[in-house]
Amino acid sequence: MARFTFLYRNKFASILITKTNLKMETKKEFMLLFRYEPTNDYVPTQSEMDEMQQSWGSFIGNIAIQEKLVSTHQLGFEGNQIFADKKSSNGIYLSNNQTVAGNMIVKANSINEATEIAKNCPILNIGGNVEVRSIQPM
Repeated sequence: MARFTFLYRNKFASILITKTNLKMETKKEFMLLFRYEPTNDYVPTQSEMDEMQQSWGSFIGNIAIQEKLVSTHQLGFEGNQIFADKKSSNGIYLSNNQTVAGNMIVKANSINEATEIAKNCPILNIGGNVEVRSIQPM
């Protein structure tokens, strides 16, 4: 009899999952890349920020409860870019005025299942997008 206990904690949620007789399934890992267009023209209210944090907490927590969460990271705005000639530049990379805001690795049976997970991402509510990519071992 197998016993599995998992504690997921971040600043949004704390979830304890305990399972007995855990059935191990082989699932693939997929990365969700969260992108959005940063702007200095709009500053969200505290209420809007609280609502967004709650949305992210629910999104992450629901994936964790389903035992599909591997990891997740929010990226800051401090960064450097390094180029092929080894020169570097201060600042984050913007493509089409968008930047990568973070990522998540999930376990799913297929890219279609991972895409369905991504459709609930809160970044979509602020005009952002999610790219779902398969992960290849190195």
